[in-house]
This record gives sequence, structure tokens and C-alpha cells, in this order.
Amino acid sequence: MSATAIHEQEKRSSSLGDEEKRPDRVGVETAVESVDGDEALKLVGLERADIFTEEYNAKLRRKLDWVIPPVCAAVYFTQFLDKTSLNYASIMGFPIVGSRYNLVSLAFYAGFLVCAHATMDGVNVILWGVVLMCHAATTSFGGLFALRFLLGMLESCVAPTLVLIISSSAGKRIAWFYFMNGMTQVFGGFVAYGISFYSGTQFVSYQIVFILLGGLAILVGIAVLLWLPDSPVYAKFLTKEERIAVLERVRNDQGGTENKHFKKEQVYEALKDLRTWLVVLTVLTTSIPNGALSNFSNIIIKVRSSRQTLIISTPGGVIAALTTLGCGYWSDKRKDRMMPIVAALVPTILGSALLIGFNGDKNQKGVLLFGVYLIGTFGSALAIVYAWNASNVRHLSSSRSASGVSIIFSDRRSYEEIVAGNIVGTEIFQAKDAPDYIPGKIAILVLLTVQIFICFALRFLNIRLNKKKAAQLEAEKVKRGWTDDDIRRERERHAFVDMTDGQNMFFVYTT
Repeated sequence: MSATAIHEQEKRSSSLGDEEKRPDRVGVETAVESVDGDEALKLVGLERADIFTEEYNAKLRRKLDWVIPPVCAAVYFTQFLDKTSLNYASIMGFPIVGSRYNLVSLAFYAGFLVCAHATMDGVNVILWGVVLMCHAATTSFGGLFALRFLLGMLESCVAPTLVLIISSSAGKRIAWFYFMNGMTQVFGGFVAYGISFYSGTQFVSYQIVFILLGGLAILVGIAVLLWLPDSPVYAKFLTKEERIAVLERVRNDQGGTENKHFKKEQVYEALKDLRTWLVVLTVLTTSIPNGALSNFSNIIIKVRSSRQTLIISTPGGVIAALTTLGCGYWSDKRKDRMMPIVAALVPTILGSALLIGFNGDKNQKGVLLFGVYLIGTFGSALAIVYAWNASNVRHLSSSRSASGVSIIFSDRRSYEEIVAGNIVGTEIFQAKDAPDYIPGKIAILVLLTVQIFICFALRFLNIRLNKKKAAQLEAEKVKRGWTDDDIRRERERHAFVDMTDGQNMFFVYTT
């Protein structure tokens, strides 16, 4: 939207008047008019036009919660289940083994890297369901490598898209669809266990896994086409008044919704921000273990039979799911992102230490299995990392830049597998290290320990930036003689203009 269009929008807004001519507001008004507005600005204007009661907002929130989070959770459930289908297939007659299995695992993340900035819609989900079903049609290394690569391309859009859709809904809602990752381990384990009893000759067991899970993805894709809007602006199941109410809540946290104009200065700001690269590192140190365990966990813990392995892996999914929910609610209740991340990492570090320390001790199988279950908690940390990133890089142009950077290095098991980490992860469990895989286990222990220190560094930087912004706002208040009402009004005016979190003095970073 041009500066002229914004000016016309201001003139139309009933809440504006001659006070817009005040000299003490010229500086901020110039800043507002010098940048493009987003799609929401066309609907609600620069300043708040309606005041909605808490009762109204609570009712609207319940309406949204019956639609948006369930569909997001279904997409995440399907995406992670389809991605980890290879893990189940690996002990159900899958024809590719050894180093070639590593490469087939890697192909998925390579495809993800190619399309890391794609936008998700129902068509993506339907297409990846078709591709997954095609896995059952070939036994060649080349064919399966190509299919996994294509599957990664189609699934690459899930994490960044879903995080942006519900980023303003805070950690507990993001945690709800990360919760589905743990549930896929339970669901997938029991499905694969049931399929393992198949005694026919028309299919091999792993082929049935691919066909069933691919069909489920197609059904979820249809649901996305019907019920998941790109933005509150386009939500057909909401009335115009309800869409405005949703956008006013976004205005409160200075998030913006959508601006389709690419601005290189915003990308530069994201790339120059030390916090961007700390997020990259913390996602990287989580995604390497994820890339390893998502594809090799059943091989690592395989016991007397493949059937037993499929069953004993399911409790780990319950632990991972409950940990994710607990961390999400804790994060929101305490308004804290860092401590829940650390709390989720500590059990994983302990689990890795148990697997290394008691390795090969046949009398301690219970301890070793307990260690395997503890390792799954690190996924909870990644859920909060995504929420942390989404809430701290809130303007969409900048958010896409920073999220895109971290997506390149992160884990899509969740918003998201990010390639560099997951590609490395597929190579840390080498066939030559079987059956103990000690080097890979040590790598997981070290990486997640490093991640704890990175989290403390991020918290320190965010607190320091908040203090600088508070001082800047106080100086502006004194300089312009603003009252509290003036500050509230200016804060509202800045919500939907295309300013990054660094440019917007009203933006407060989450710690």
C-alpha cells in the first residue's frame, strides 16, 4: 500500500481527526507513511476502530480453536508420520540397507532444502500423500531416493507456514501440534505392529505402511483446502466483524499479518542480527539428533524381533507428547521461553548418557530402554524454539527472512525439518558403528548440551534489547510530550505498517 493510500485510509478512519496534524506526531507519522502497509491495514485501518469486550474475544477464540489448531495438528501429525514412515519400514522388509539407507534418508532433507520457502496449501498435502503411496511401487535405490527427495520438497512448507499461521496464538497452541509428533510415534508404532501380522504374498509389510499413510495424507489435504485460511483477512468461516476482532488482537502484539513486497533491507536486518544466528544454532543442535533418531531409532533399539521393537518404541511417543504439552503451557503461563527449553533438554542429555554408560550391559536392558524414552523429550525444546522465534521476529517480511534462515538449518520433524541439521543427522549413525552406535550417541549428548548455553545467550540479548527499547520509548515520550493515551494510539498505528521488530520501538521481545 502506498503512502497516499495510507493517508486516504487515515482520512476515512473515524477515530482520526485534526489531532493527526499535531507537530509532536510528525516524526512517527512520516515513518508510518514511508513504508507499505499489509493486507490487514486495508480492513482495519491504522488506528483501532472498534473495541471488543473480553467476553467477545473469549468466544471468538473458542471458535478459532475449534478450527485452526485441529487442522494444523492434523497436518503436523500427517507430515511427521509420513516422514518417519521410513523408520518403520527399515525393520519391515525395506529393500535398502546399510549406507544406501543413509542416503535414502538424506534425500528427504535434500528435497526439503530445495523448497524451504514454499507456501503450504491442501494441494501440497494431497500430492505428498500420492508420492508416499508411490514408495510401495519400487524397490530400487534410485527410485526410492527420487521419491524421498520429492516428498521432502512437498513437505518443506509445513513448519514455516503453520508457525506463521498461529504464531500469535503463543507457545501452548504451537505445542498442541508438536504434541502430535509424539502421538505419531504411538499411532505409527501400533499401525506398523498390526501390519506386521500380514501373512499374504501380494505385498511386503513396508509397502502397506506407505499405502495406508499416503491415503491418510490425502484426506488431511482435503481438510486443509476446506478449512485452513492463509490469514484472518481471508477466513471465510468468520464474519467481517470477527475478522476485524482477530486483527485487533494481532495489533496488540505488533505482529502484522501479510505484506507481499520483498524488502532487502529487512533481510539484511535479519542476517545482521546475532539473535538470528543463535536461533539457527539452537535449531541446528536439535535437528541433528532429530534427523538421526527419526530415521534410525528403531534400528538402534531393535530387540529380538521387529514386531517387539515396534511395540516397545511407543511409550517414548507418550513421553514426548506429554513433555511438549507441559513445556508449552509452562512457557505461556510464566511468559518464559528459555527455561522450558532447558527443562526439555536435560532429560535427553541424561538419556544419552545412560545409553553410552550402560552400553552393552545385557543386565541393564530396563535402564537402556528408559534412556531411549528420555531422549524423545528434546522435541519439546524445538517446539518452544519455534514459538520463541515466531514471537521475537513478528513482522512477516522480517519473520519470513529469519524463519527462513533458521528453517534452512532446522528440523522439519516439527515446523518444520531443516535441512543442514537433518542431513548431518542421517549420517551420524553409520553401519560400521552397529550395533552400539556410540559415536552417534555421544554426538547427541554434546550437541544438546551446547544448545543449553545458546539458550542462555539468547535470553541475555533479548533482555538487553528490551531495556534499550524501553529507554528509547521513554525518551520519545519526554521529547514529544506524549501521554499514556498517545503512546497507546501510536502503538496501534505501528502494528500493521511494514516495520521490522528492530525498527518498531513498541515491539517487546519475549525472553
